[in-house]
Amino acid sequence: MIQYLLDTNILLAWIRWGSLLQVFLQTTYRLDTIPTVPIISIVSVAELRVLALQNGWGPHKMRMMDSLLTYLIPVPIPYKTILDSYVEIDDFSRRAGVKMGKNDLWIAATAHVETATILTTDKDFDHLPQSLVKHLYIDPASTDTV
Repeated sequence: MIQYLLDTNILLAWIRWGSLLQVFLQTTYRLDTIPTVPIISIVSVAELRVLALQNGWGPHKMRMMDSLLTYLIPVPIPYKTILDSYVEIDDFSRRAGVKMGKNDLWIAATAHVETATILTTDKDFDHLPQSLVKHLYIDPASTDTV
């Protein structure tokens, strides 16, 4: 079974588009079947909460966010293996001439340790070999929702 880790942009699209994206993800990646309930980095939880505060999300969006975060399984950072993976991925990226955002580094490190495949709508992980961090780009146009 493939374990998926949802990037923050997937979570934002889920909140924005609700059931349309949820149906696409569940149909395409079987996220609604046990044991493939996706995981998220605790960093994504923080990113969502910051965006909600900065953008003054109303009660409906806040309920959507809370419901989504209740359904998903957040992985905390303080595992030594995640810290070690962060260093390894940051070093690889710098040697490849790519400066990754710190939150993306944490997300990639979490996926690496959890042997999860990142589902994302951006290309921030493209420079990483699949042997280091598995990642799948979802073209937002392909879902007709994002």
